[in-house]
Amino acid sequence: MLLNDASDDTDKAYCCNQLGSIKDSNGEYSKALEFHEKSLKIKETALPPNHPDLATSYSNIGLVYNNMGDYSKALEFCEKSHKILEIALPPKHPNLAASYNNIGAVYNHMGDYLKALEFYEKSIKSKEIALPPNHPNLAMSYWHFGSVYEKMVDNRKALSSLEKALS
Repeated sequence: MLLNDASDDTDKAYCCNQLGSIKDSNGEYSKALEFHEKSLKIKETALPPNHPDLATSYSNIGLVYNNMGDYSKALEFCEKSHKILEIALPPKHPNLAASYNNIGAVYNHMGDYLKALEFYEKSIKSKEIALPPNHPNLAMSYWHFGSVYEKMVDNRKALSSLEKALS
């Protein structure tokens, strides 16, 4: 297997991460967690505690828990990831915007729409600075924002956000 042929820990961690993402995409969540946790363990021994690659592993684990419906664990891991990114990256880095978005998604699934909006808005503000106005990632953030307003039955704000997503 490719994983066994990996020449060093960095390659093994990368392979485990990729396998975890594939398993997550296929709905094989327990296997996804197994691979992402293995990747995390390798990274924890090879990297300093605030390295952005650790944040990636925490985020991936959080996203799997989110897909499983275990929102408290999802939030725990997404927040761990975000704390590392706040230390390791400059304030306007796109990975911070993605991290805000991930936390917003967890709150959205939990039904805490005000918290979801808070984090989606932080994501949008970061992306508006870092990305051109017609970037697809920015459009997706407006769509997330609009979908929360739709759930809150604030159709005016939902429509406004969804129109921004299309423009």
